[in-house]
Amino acid sequence: MRIRAEAKSTIVLGVIGLAAMIGVVWLSATTVLPEETGKTMQTLHLLAGFMCLAVSYSIFAQGWIMFIDKLSRQRLYSAALFSVVGILDMLYSAAYGGIPLLGFESGQGLADWFLMLSHTVGALGMLAVFASSEKRVSSGHKVTVFSAAALIAAAGLIWMNRYEGRLVSGFAAGLLNSAAGRLTLVFGVSMLYILAVAAILYSHREEHPPAIMTVTRALLFMVMGHVLLTFPFKDPQGIAQAAGQCYMCLSYYFVLKGVYRQTIEEPIRGQHQAEARMKHMAYHDDLTGLPNLRLMKEQLGEWLTVSGAYTGVAVINIDRFKAINDSLGYSAGDKLLTEFGGRLQALCYADERVYRMGEDEFALILPRVEGAETVEERAKQLLGSVNPAVLIDDTEYHISLSMGLSVFPVDGDSVDQMIQYADMAVHHAKEHGVHFMRYTPEMKKYTQSRVELENDMRKALEREEFFLEFQPQMSLDTGKMVGMEALVRWKHPKRGLLPPSEFIPLAEESGLIVPLGEWVLQTACQYNKMWQLAGYEPVNVSVNLSMRQFRQYNLAERIGAILREVGLDPRYLELEVTESMTYDIDTALDQLHRLKSLGIQISIDDFGTGYSSLYYLKSLPIDRLKIDRAFVKEVMYDGNDAAIVSTITTMAHHLKLKVTAEGVENEEQLEFLRLQKCHEGQGYLFSKPVSAGVLEHEFLSRLAG
Repeated sequence: MRIRAEAKSTIVLGVIGLAAMIGVVWLSATTVLPEETGKTMQTLHLLAGFMCLAVSYSIFAQGWIMFIDKLSRQRLYSAALFSVVGILDMLYSAAYGGIPLLGFESGQGLADWFLMLSHTVGALGMLAVFASSEKRVSSGHKVTVFSAAALIAAAGLIWMNRYEGRLVSGFAAGLLNSAAGRLTLVFGVSMLYILAVAAILYSHREEHPPAIMTVTRALLFMVMGHVLLTFPFKDPQGIAQAAGQCYMCLSYYFVLKGVYRQTIEEPIRGQHQAEARMKHMAYHDDLTGLPNLRLMKEQLGEWLTVSGAYTGVAVINIDRFKAINDSLGYSAGDKLLTEFGGRLQALCYADERVYRMGEDEFALILPRVEGAETVEERAKQLLGSVNPAVLIDDTEYHISLSMGLSVFPVDGDSVDQMIQYADMAVHHAKEHGVHFMRYTPEMKKYTQSRVELENDMRKALEREEFFLEFQPQMSLDTGKMVGMEALVRWKHPKRGLLPPSEFIPLAEESGLIVPLGEWVLQTACQYNKMWQLAGYEPVNVSVNLSMRQFRQYNLAERIGAILREVGLDPRYLELEVTESMTYDIDTALDQLHRLKSLGIQISIDDFGTGYSSLYYLKSLPIDRLKIDRAFVKEVMYDGNDAAIVSTITTMAHHLKLKVTAEGVENEEQLEFLRLQKCHEGQGYLFSKPVSAGVLEHEFLSRLAG
């Protein structure tokens, strides 16, 4: 917009200057003014000439003295050019005003010669300087250029001084004194100026910066000034010449301004703009354009310092955003984030602020003077007002949100506390399956406890604090133990025996489940091999695989290495996977086939709770289905559960799979399962999980001698 305005301004000024020039020519040719007018015009002419000298010196000083650290080729060469042009203009003004200078006599003939030489040098110089590319130059180059300009100027002055008479009376003088000769010179120099305009505009054809348009104005006024000064008008009062000198003075000013803008002002402005962009990038999110966490901390700190109002910090999380990225692609995820950020901004009041904290998290600052309850009501209102429907690739998707809130000064008294507590609250909301939670001190205690527990867990493997218990799996036909499930336990040095429900989810979340699961697998295999070597009848040992373990690309190789190291026959190891691990059927099939190739047994644990596809079930390389305890528990009281258990066992028989029922606790359940021809049972009716020693003495049977 600014560049277009400069181009428009240049055209307008050029038209005005041309109209004024035509008016001056018409006035000088048609109007007879009093004799005193000629003296006035001559004085005006000289004053304008001295102004040209002053501006020429300014252009020179701008290149020689000012902003040396930002010296550029155009600024340096224009300074050298106008140092020479200034000398010629000074000689012209002196000769025109009847003042002998530097050994030159005064007179109109010599003045015309200096004028034509000044304009020719100026036109050629402007073409050479501004049509070329711009670049920085060194201080040493400055000395070289000005030394060369000084030598050329000195040599030229000496030569002209020596041959002054020939200049006034020779061929050049005759050319200047004839109408045809002056027309030729006027046309030639004017074409040089016009050529310089064309070359400058062409070299900047993709974009016309304001500085270049200013230099273009200078050249246009130089053309008009040159025409007025040198065209053979019938002008006894010298109106055209005085106007022409004023045009030249104005053109020199435009050169000064253009060079300054091109080589100093615009680079400084560009630097400021770059700094502003960098600052904006440092404080704003690239994708949504919203303020980021850094700016949020600064603004929240200022707000808490100067405001006595209750202030809420709300953190909003888009539920299952990773699934959206994975299924629809990152471009869809980016569109969702941008759309959601815009909706939040549109819903906020003037004193409320929206920020983007992280990948799928946004934050709000909600100031209220009424009280903490008002802040909480406003946060809930905002959460409920967000339209959950998002259109992505012509398909409408619905998102769900979770929000956590902390209120100053009730919940926290510092910026970091407010943000930390709100973030803590939103994660508690997600864990508990609700959409909104406000921070409570219990959340901090719970989070600190989890952090401490995770830290202790990292040391527990080294300190051998984990141990295994085994739960027998009994044949429902013979009542004999045919297998056992290995279950990990943790005896914490301070907190005592911890239930698996307390540390297994944390291990899964932190990634510690992988080394822990490998330890369980190896230890279970070692016990089984030890009992076989001790003469006990071989049975399967079942080990649960976590989702993280199942996704390991080298899982089969790791298990194969453990079996070889322990020396256990693979057929005595059974791995239990859950239905949820088979959602990505292609990956699951590949992993299961590689595991099955080792010769081990595979079972689907908690079958019936994961909504697995029966179509894919027939393709899975599995050996057993384990009916979830939730169905077995109510099998005698709930007809639906009984029907589910009956259906699973019947289906398993048709698929030639074994069936194990978990959670068998009484004789009625046992009898029902026998009627359904369930193969094995596992539960407190037979035994709770027991130590390795108890299992060995009470359940393992020695082989007949």
